[in-house]
Amino acid sequence: MSQLPPASAPLLPARQGLPSPTRRRTLRLGLAAATLLATGGARALAAPKGKVVLSVVGTLSQANAGARADFDMAMLEALPQHSFTTSTPWFKEPKRFSGPLLRDVLAAAGAKGTALRAVALNDYKVEIPVEDALRHKVLLATRLDGQPMPVREKGPLFIIYPYDESADLRSERYYSRSAWQLRTLEVR
Repeated sequence: MSQLPPASAPLLPARQGLPSPTRRRTLRLGLAAATLLATGGARALAAPKGKVVLSVVGTLSQANAGARADFDMAMLEALPQHSFTTSTPWFKEPKRFSGPLLRDVLAAAGAKGTALRAVALNDYKVEIPVEDALRHKVLLATRLDGQPMPVREKGPLFIIYPYDESADLRSERYYSRSAWQLRTLEVR
């Protein structure tokens, strides 16, 4: 039987044995992804009572409509709500976006994958790494400047990044991952 070290012994080895800061960050993101995907099964996802505004399909553990996880607006608004104001290429002035974090929607559906395919009402499709949802405060915006978004104003759902949070996010790479008039998320 092995003995435990004395209480005064350090819990971690000396610094020389630790991974590099980049490797530690990658490990933390991996652990966060595993936690996000593993905790999705904690509660059963209720069936929507209103009009379905989002369907999550693919590898899920919390389907509520056959193999899909369907959400009505009330279900999305029942998730923790977040807001930020950011500049975008689509509006002249900075706008305030509000809604659940994309990672919270994925957790509610029990999403198990590394990539998403966002599909809009007009069939626009874009690939989004799940890592984006873990690394950044990506919103599934349900409100623009405090008001619900009609289809003609990029609603009812808009995947939006906090572009003003980092210069790295102000690039075509991330702008193209935003999807307004979102209808479906395919988990891969």
